[in-house]
Amino acid sequence: MNKPPDFAVIGGSGLYDIPGLSDTQEHDLETPFGKPSAPVMTGILRNQKIAFLSRHGIGHQLSPGEVNYRANIYALKMLGVQRVISVNACGSLREDYKPGDLVIPHQLFDFTKNRINTFFEGGLAAHIGTADPFCKDLSTHLLEAVNSTGATVHDQGAFITIEGPRFSTRSESNTFRTWGMSIIGMTTAPEAFLAREAELCYASLAHITDYDVWHTSEEPVTVEMVLSIIQRNTKNVKKTIQHLAANPMPPETSCACTQALKNAVITDPEVIPEETRSKLELLISKYL
Repeated sequence: MNKPPDFAVIGGSGLYDIPGLSDTQEHDLETPFGKPSAPVMTGILRNQKIAFLSRHGIGHQLSPGEVNYRANIYALKMLGVQRVISVNACGSLREDYKPGDLVIPHQLFDFTKNRINTFFEGGLAAHIGTADPFCKDLSTHLLEAVNSTGATVHDQGAFITIEGPRFSTRSESNTFRTWGMSIIGMTTAPEAFLAREAELCYASLAHITDYDVWHTSEEPVTVEMVLSIIQRNTKNVKKTIQHLAANPMPPETSCACTQALKNAVITDPEVIPEETRSKLELLISKYL
C-alpha cells in the first residue's frame, strides 16, 4: 500500500504498540534535527494505513525533557502524515475529571523551561498562530471514536505541560488549579506547537492516571499508582484507535492546519541562508 499513512499515533506512557497492525514496515529515519525517539512503524489496521511512533523510545528510555520532539514531528512529516493523534498520560486538576477518564483537551499551557519549541532558527523567523493549539476537526473525530468505547470522556480541558520529570509540589499543583488548568502532563508541549509549524492536524487523547498532589483525600501521585491505572486506560485508548481505523476520516480536512505557515514567515526569502533553506525545505518550500 504505497500511500501516506491515513493518520499517525504518537504513543506515550503505556502505549508502546498498536495491536493488529499487518504488513508492518519499520522506518529508521534521520531528520535534519537528528533521529526520532524510535523507528516509525507503519502498517495496515482495518484497511487503513497507520503510523506509530513511541515517544519515549523502545522500552521507555527517554524522560520527557530528553525527547527529540522536533525529530519526531519532522519524521512523521517525511512519511507524508497529515493527522497526528497524541496519547498523553496526565494528572487531573479537577474533582470531576477522575482517574481512568479520558480527555480531549481544547487548550494548552506551556510551562516547560528547557525545550526547543520551534523549527525556525538559523536565519529564518516564523510566527505561527496557536490561539487554538489543537485541531478542532481532528479532535471532533477523536471524540466520536472515544465515545464508541463507552469510556468516560471530557471534550474540553486546559492542559498544562510541565518540565518534569518530577511530579508537582502541592503548592504548584494548587496554583495550576487557580489558573483554571484541567489536566497536567509532561509531553504535549512543544509537540503540539511543532506539529502546527509542520502544518499537521494534531489532537491529544489524554488519559487521567491520578489527581496529581492537590487532592487532600487521595494519596500523592507515585509511579506505582500511575502504572496501575495506565493499564486500564490503555485498553480504551487502543479501542479508540481501532474505531478510528474502522471509520475512515474524510481525506480532506476542514481546518486551517495545513496552511499554518502561509502568512507566518517574516524573513525576506532573499536573505535566508542556503543551509537553513535546505534544512527546512520540507516545511517551507511551497511558500518560498
